[in-house]
Amino acid sequence: MDALIAEFAPATTLPWQVIAVRLAVAVLLGGILGFERELADRPAGLRTHMLVCLASAVFAVIALEIVAMPVFSDDQVRADPIRLVEAITAGVAFLAAGFIIFKRGEVRGLTTGAGMWLAAATGLAAGLGLWTIAGLACFLGALVLALMRRLETQLDLKPPKNHGGGQASSQDG
Repeated sequence: MDALIAEFAPATTLPWQVIAVRLAVAVLLGGILGFERELADRPAGLRTHMLVCLASAVFAVIALEIVAMPVFSDDQVRADPIRLVEAITAGVAFLAAGFIIFKRGEVRGLTTGAGMWLAAATGLAAGLGLWTIAGLACFLGALVLALMRRLETQLDLKPPKNHGGGQASSQDG
């Protein structure tokens, strides 16, 4: 019975409160990035960006914990933090590619895909406790999404969305 209790006892090097804050901040920042996509009525909106950001933060925390585990302290085991970045980037790129479509000579979904990629990077930074990078990435990403959409609308660079059942607009979304 003691072995079972020990199995589920907190054995992380980071205090659970730090882990909780990192994951919560990742969810918050992902929500900020996804909010604009939600307003633009895109398929990958608020929840998707929040989950991508959270998942990246979880992977970052797991990587930190793995490196600190005694079983991996052997000289034969080498930690390469770049592999974490590569794995998250590849995984999210695959997910984001699913939102990019080519239809009738138009490419759609690039902005949504890029937003998901940024959410992953932001979550990775939050998960690693790199607060300045996570905050600035989120702020600048949200600024680009909101201001550029407004500018495109004002300059009439993109036609308004067609909600009336006719042909879809050519927004990159």
